[in-house]
Amino acid sequence: MNNQLDAAVLIAVLFGAGIYLCLSRRLLRVLFGFLMISNAANLVLLAVSGDPSGKSTAVVGPDSVSGTSVDPLPQALILTAIVIGFAVASYLTILVYRLYTDRGTANIPRLFDPAEPTAGAAAKEDAS
Repeated sequence: MNNQLDAAVLIAVLFGAGIYLCLSRRLLRVLFGFLMISNAANLVLLAVSGDPSGKSTAVVGPDSVSGTSVDPLPQALILTAIVIGFAVASYLTILVYRLYTDRGTANIPRLFDPAEPTAGAAAKEDAS
């Protein structure tokens, strides 16, 4: 029971910190918040799958023992979620980088402020 409580506390802390970071005004913190929420969701899948101690491997063959075996579906779901999370994180990283290089800031209120000139507009004015 103590391991379940530890996992629940860790998941709650990761979700809470991830949501706090996602509500930030800086896009880099939003990216880190997304990564923390993604890892917390993977931990939820792992915690829901149950305790694997005392169960045999999920291998079908002549040496397989009939009875209880570990469910391979949560492991496959977690692996898929890790790959999708990595792809989305890499996309968001490139998006934040491009916004920073084009606009000169990664602060959300400053990105949409019409009074402040962007880095691209300032470079065009210098060229003319």
